[in-house]
Amino acid sequence: MRITASAISLNVDDVPASAAFAMEHFGFREEMADDGFVSLSREDVGFNLVFLRTGLATFKPDAMRGRRADGLLVVLVVDDIDGEYRRLLDAAVPITTPIQTEPWGERFFQVTDPNGVVYQLVQWVAAPPGST
Repeated sequence: MRITASAISLNVDDVPASAAFAMEHFGFREEMADDGFVSLSREDVGFNLVFLRTGLATFKPDAMRGRRADGLLVVLVVDDIDGEYRRLLDAAVPITTPIQTEPWGERFFQVTDPNGVVYQLVQWVAAPPGST
């Protein structure tokens, strides 16, 4: 198998609100959009971030059509976690989980968009387990 692209697709009630949040605060750009749908990208991320309006008739599988993005994190690894934390605080973005460092070297914080999509920004301040 040769994978040519990847995406994360999330059901949300307000597609424009989630798209605006990701574009304003994380530098994503709109790649394509239609009624109830937007696909965002960044050259350095490696996936498209897709928002679909909850209940969209064309959503498959049918059994998941009414479900909302929940129980997952959109994780972005950055070079300057403290700088990103200050930048988002200065932009008045509410912080869901304040910045902290785990014993295994993961320094992170979380913010949540208007539809409840949680973004976790991470910087490894020590080598991740198993990487040496």
